[in-house]
Amino acid sequence: MAMVAASNLSTYPKAQMLQVICRRKERGREHHNNYPYKVIEITPPPKSLGVRCFPPNLQCGESVTIEGQTYTISAVTHRYQLRKGKYEPSEKRLDVLSTGRYILNLYLESLLDQS
Repeated sequence: MAMVAASNLSTYPKAQMLQVICRRKERGREHHNNYPYKVIEITPPPKSLGVRCFPPNLQCGESVTIEGQTYTISAVTHRYQLRKGKYEPSEKRLDVLSTGRYILNLYLESLLDQS
């Protein structure tokens, strides 16, 4: 009986995962691949800007342009999940602020430090 149940489990189709493929626009000029990041604008209320392709070496403080608007990266998060005894990447996320808001936050933090 246990063998029959095990064989039935293998016949079910596996859940399909959404996969984003990032393509290079100019093949001759770029030497590195772009990776999909989940982009979230963290100004309250948080707003998802979708999944976008960016180079793998993004850092906090860098500027990115999404749909004609400039944002500044405030956090880069790489999440991993334990699967079959190994940690595998599960999500890459960028927390961004509009550039004006990022500069305002820096100014307000400096005022707070001075007081």
